[in-house]
Amino acid sequence: MTLRQHRPILRPGASGHETTMTGKSSPTRASTGRREVVTYTMGHSRSPKGHDASTRAEIARRLASLAGFEFAGEYAPGARYDGQPYFVPSHTLTSADAAKLRIDGAHDLFGGVVPTAFAATKTITHPLVDADAEAPAGWSAAFPRLVENSVLPGFSAFSTEDALRAGRKLLARGAVRVKLATGIAGLGQWVAHDFAELETVIAGIEGSEITGSGVVVEQNLSDVATKSVGHIDAAGLEISYCGEQQLTRNNSGIEVYGGSKLRFVRGDYDALLSLALPPDMQLAIAQARVYDDAADACFHGFFASRRNYDVAQGTDARGQCRSGVLEPSWRMGGASGAEIAALEAFRAEPSLRAVDATSVEVYGERPVVPEGAAVYFRGIDPHVGPLTKYTMIERHADAR
Repeated sequence: MTLRQHRPILRPGASGHETTMTGKSSPTRASTGRREVVTYTMGHSRSPKGHDASTRAEIARRLASLAGFEFAGEYAPGARYDGQPYFVPSHTLTSADAAKLRIDGAHDLFGGVVPTAFAATKTITHPLVDADAEAPAGWSAAFPRLVENSVLPGFSAFSTEDALRAGRKLLARGAVRVKLATGIAGLGQWVAHDFAELETVIAGIEGSEITGSGVVVEQNLSDVATKSVGHIDAAGLEISYCGEQQLTRNNSGIEVYGGSKLRFVRGDYDALLSLALPPDMQLAIAQARVYDDAADACFHGFFASRRNYDVAQGTDARGQCRSGVLEPSWRMGGASGAEIAALEAFRAEPSLRAVDATSVEVYGERPVVPEGAAVYFRGIDPHVGPLTKYTMIERHADAR
């Protein structure tokens, strides 16, 4: 299909940090000796016996091995560590969180740091419905202006009234999708085809959820393919990737995220674009770069070693092809198993140029796991039931 092109924005100027060839902040702390890699679970995260914790621990173990560090388990406040630990947190950290942990740059964690909590969610993607709308402290009006041509039409709202006003405006274009700022893996989303349905959807959301975290009201697409575009700077390696997400049904029969098939290259997004990629993927990369640059430009104190962006491509109510970034992920995510597998492959073979890696999530008991797969979780998660998560890697035709 032919997808609408979008104009780029200028890359942000110098920020006073050292920069890499990608224009991102690079580590300034000298690495001395062996460091310890720790997981860090925030707030009321999933059970320590669940798939999130298991996957995070395995990611941390593998990162420690890649970097020549030691894996020291879950971070224990007050414990003595051999220097500053390297963190693998469950969520994107705020600047306040990072300060308490003495994290001062992307070299200190697999993930990211934002000035305020909302800046790590999908609500940054869209503007407020009008000048009278509610907004959280630290709201950036500049960010949605910079990414306007790289996202779908939509609004972010932090009150019930604003969400209804936003939906009324968008319904003139067709059905709208309402998304919780805190929703992950395709959950916490509803489609409304008219204002009555919109009222029902909004009424079903706790008012404290809307005022505390916000909701997104966005143009709904059909026949959607969700692309993933990302960049990793970890264990002394810089890699970039693109690919497509897969859907599956969970143990309740609901369609959710089921993994990602990704292509990785050593280097930055320019190296990624040197591959023979179809136009839709080139567009997704271009839009993700605009979004990424805008985050650097608009959120003071933002930095990340893992930058991942979901890009939806589909058809709107008028039959037009649309493409736009949905949200950022500046923390360990569903594709991180594939990311680690690619890092391991590039470390093992310095001449390797590109690899393909697939992360898979399968619900139900006794799924077939391919020989050679790296299993990150296989068991009964207390929240989602039987689940298996694994990663496969293979050499790509452009490997050299």
